[in-house]
Amino acid sequence: MGVDIRHYQDRKDIYLRLLVKLTNYTFTQIVLKMLFMSCTNRPPLSLSRMIQKMKLPRRENKTAMVVGTITDDVRIQEVPKLKVCALRVTSQAHSCILKAGSKILTFNQLALAFPKGCRTIPLSSPRKGREVYRHFGTAPHSGSRL
Repeated sequence: MGVDIRHYQDRKDIYLRLLVKLTNYTFTQIVLKMLFMSCTNRPPLSLSRMIQKMKLPRRENKTAMVVGTITDDVRIQEVPKLKVCALRVTSQAHSCILKAGSKILTFNQLALAFPKGCRTIPLSSPRKGREVYRHFGTAPHSGSRL
């Protein structure tokens, strides 16, 4: 009867799916998959983690792409000049990024500038960083090794 089929997971944004079909680039397929993820699988990325990931070798002069939220980190004293594309940026992180002379792009601007996704680095936060994952697993002192 189809009663047990979960329809809330099936995203039906026909315009995004059409964009992937028309362009036929793996970059657009990756972005589509990340856009259709649930909120728990799209955790916010801190500004410090984004800076740390963009300091790796061969990532200078590239655009950091975050399908999610970029949040501020008060431990960061100075932000290097970056080019960032994100769905959402908090107001504190927005001011820190712009103060450093960086540029914040929307996904529309990113699609016009880099349609094939060249010179972009997709970034995401660790999905198991949520507090609920501390409670998963076997009970303490259960003797089970699983």
